[in-house]
Amino acid sequence: MTSSISAPASGKRIEVRRSGVHGKGVFALVPIAKGEIIIEYIGEVISWKKALKRHPHDPKDPNHTFYFHVNEDKVIDALHGGNSSRWINHSCDPNCDSEHVDAVDGDKSKDRIEIKALRDIKAGEELSYNYGIRLGERHTPKLKKLWACLCGSPKCTGTMLQPKRG
Repeated sequence: MTSSISAPASGKRIEVRRSGVHGKGVFALVPIAKGEIIIEYIGEVISWKKALKRHPHDPKDPNHTFYFHVNEDKVIDALHGGNSSRWINHSCDPNCDSEHVDAVDGDKSKDRIEIKALRDIKAGEELSYNYGIRLGERHTPKLKKLWACLCGSPKCTGTMLQPKRG
């Protein structure tokens, strides 16, 4: 489904600017229809081994990265060659979702991540999706604080970590 509203004269449908949620955010410039692909999450596709060697992007803020899990072998590092998608913030009540798109020829290195609208999004609204962070270790209060959520939604769980159960 595509929106019947045309993009502004600049051709841009989204823009990056300061966010009340966290640092920078991505905002709709025009209405975006439910189900519409908004942007592809792009950057350098690397192995998890290489990603762990690069970690953290910023030693002062080690949990802030531009990594996006693609599959068991690959991760997108949007710090290198990324686009505006890297600035989409987390929300416990998101208006977008990430969708894994398998490569047509079966080459996992060509798998992609697209960001789609979960519902109709109004012009001016900040885009968000649930980061779905899963960690194998116990979710201690200290760990939850490291991964604190600032989305401000009435449905906020207080953390970007996904529940261990359920």
